[in-house]
Amino acid sequence: MANRRRPRSRLHAVMRWGLLALLILFVYWDNTALRTDSLTYTSTALPAEFDGLRIVQLSDLHNREFGEDNARLYQAVEQAAPDLIFLTGDLVDEYAEAPVPYARAVGEALSAIAPTYFVTGNHEWAHGNAVVEEIKTALREAGVTVLSNQCVPLERGGETIFIAGVDDPNGYADQRSPADLAAEIYQNGADPFWLLLAHRNDRFAGEYSLLGADLTLSGHGHGGIWRFPFVGGVFGTQRNLFPTHTAGFYSDNGASVFVSRGLGNSPRVIPRILNRPQVAVIALERG
Repeated sequence: MANRRRPRSRLHAVMRWGLLALLILFVYWDNTALRTDSLTYTSTALPAEFDGLRIVQLSDLHNREFGEDNARLYQAVEQAAPDLIFLTGDLVDEYAEAPVPYARAVGEALSAIAPTYFVTGNHEWAHGNAVVEEIKTALREAGVTVLSNQCVPLERGGETIFIAGVDDPNGYADQRSPADLAAEIYQNGADPFWLLLAHRNDRFAGEYSLLGADLTLSGHGHGGIWRFPFVGGVFGTQRNLFPTHTAGFYSDNGASVFVSRGLGNSPRVIPRILNRPQVAVIALERG
């Protein structure tokens, strides 16, 4: 009887190790295989000249590399044929040893594809004010428009929309407030169509949704890190379970936000599960 059990025990051991190897391979693939998601935002307020405008949003890179020198990431962005590229914070990681060269390299590559806009996240500010200014300078020199509580016009065929961006709340204590930025956009009775880049997804419902932007684009939530069917994201950035506003479109106070699942993760020891790194392609459509 003992001799008969040994082959069966060996078979069970091989199966267990085989399943473990498959699980490890799946988790590796789930964290490194880029997913391009195409979405549409429709608004009757969108000027006709901007109907069909394509935006690629990248968020929460955290110094990740997808292919050598991020070649796979840049290829995915280029294939999406964007008119604009938005970097919505945490481009670099808090623990990165060389955040400035990384930011410069990413900025140069993306701005060569399409006009690129950047706002800070909490991880940029974790390096300290001096490094944040170095990162912003490197990005500007690379051709990226850095929005530090600022708005800029975008014109097409005689019509104009605005792109606004706010620094992360971890920024300067005396920085301009999002409300002040919105007031500038609406000065002199103007009511333009405008997009808001704001890193923190968890500030939309109580703050950013009240500013009047037609569409806010955020990150920070990492898709909930683990995503399960019928449940959504499992972990929030505030160490809360089953958070909301972690991936996709949401509405609060009559305003809309799109939250990117992001590309990297921090801390990296916790892998993404059923939550592949996202290149979000958002087409604006006139309703």
